Amino acid sequence: MTLDLARIRSEYPALAEGFVHFDGAGGTQPAAPVIDAIAAAMRTAVSNRGTSHEPARRSGEIVAAARAAVADLVGGDPAGVVFGPSATALTYLVARTLSRSWGPGDEVVVSRLDHDANVRPWVQAAEAAGATVRWADIDLATGELPVAQYADLVGPRTRLVAVTAASNAIGTVPAVRDIADVAHANGAQVYVDGVHATAHRPTDVAALGADYYVTSAYKWSGPHYAAVVADPVTWEPLHPVKLIPSPAAAPDRFEYGTLSFELLAGVTAAVDYLAGLASGAAAPAGVSAGDPVPVGGSVSAGGSVSVGASVPAGGGVPAPGDRRGRLLAGMAAAEAHENELAARLLTGLKSIDSVTLCPAGSDRCPTISFRLGDQAPAETARRLGEQGICVSHGDYYAVEYFEAAGLRATGGAVRASLYHYNTADEVDRLLAALK
Repeated sequence: MTLDLARIRSEYPALAEGFVHFDGAGGTQPAAPVIDAIAAAMRTAVSNRGTSHEPARRSGEIVAAARAAVADLVGGDPAGVVFGPSATALTYLVARTLSRSWGPGDEVVVSRLDHDANVRPWVQAAEAAGATVRWADIDLATGELPVAQYADLVGPRTRLVAVTAASNAIGTVPAVRDIADVAHANGAQVYVDGVHATAHRPTDVAALGADYYVTSAYKWSGPHYAAVVADPVTWEPLHPVKLIPSPAAAPDRFEYGTLSFELLAGVTAAVDYLAGLASGAAAPAGVSAGDPVPVGGSVSAGGSVSVGASVPAGGGVPAPGDRRGRLLAGMAAAEAHENELAARLLTGLKSIDSVTLCPAGSDRCPTISFRLGDQAPAETARRLGEQGICVSHGDYYAVEYFEAAGLRATGGAVRASLYHYNTADEVDRLLAALK
């Protein structure tokens, strides 16, 4: 199944400016239906939630629709979707709430592969509670997060294990389910940072073993708004500090103040847009050099492409009413396209003698970090920016990884993060510019 790139690119107004956007890990461009939905919500009479008049009922409908949309995207329950301004803010909220029951002798496990938003809130909460922090290390030679170490890190006093579903720095996708199994066998909960992963592959929180899963809509064509998803039963015993008159029931009691109804309308539109990615897509009979990778392809550490992930039942696009099924099909098609581009980019980077790649795991998202000779990453990014090529540089908040790799003090690295609206021509343009 291949994407209709011409159609897709026409649905992102910002692409008309001509910039090459390889900065998706820092935020994607919004799709036109998202922009339209936000504008429509702001042009319509909407009041704070209530039942006494139509504008108040509309806001409640917007919130309910957004909860259902995010639940469909990640395979969760709408009643377990909590919204907030960012993944960082939501993780701090959950960390503060959970840690109210922690004390000396309790332990939390964090990883050096993670974005700091899934590290510092847990470290600070543990310190405030007198609990112990234990660290999972990266194999810097391979970019992997070895699962075996968790057998030693997790024990009967472990309260929580925090781990990323995909590294925003190097793209590594750790074996989250295996890590979660170790945690659950010891009675610990698992908090999964899905901010980077959700944009690049089909997501199923139950299959991951995530007790909590956080994601940000602006990483998948939506507005700057975030959600943390858990089973409603998981939320039930948790009671955050809140205002007396604010809602007492979950998930509302975790949402401080009035929600942004217009942004939530955009969140729903973004999910609906992703559900339509595979609409009209073609299913190739075979693959040859230069052809798109079939659904389920993945990029290996060596830059080659393999096939093997599951395809939605029947191999086609599910019926219009099955949004979850269409999301799985659309995201699988996007994953295959992105993996093809990533393989092309990896092969090209390896052909440039002065490029040094940051190693990544055998299972990875299409996010690649590198350095160009002895040039400062900020200078490389600036010079690419002068040619209209947008990349990131620095540590991208993956502080622990870049400290461990010994690169943070000298500027981190340059990051090219691909998204489904990117093209092979854009990859070639980046490679030519680097040369």
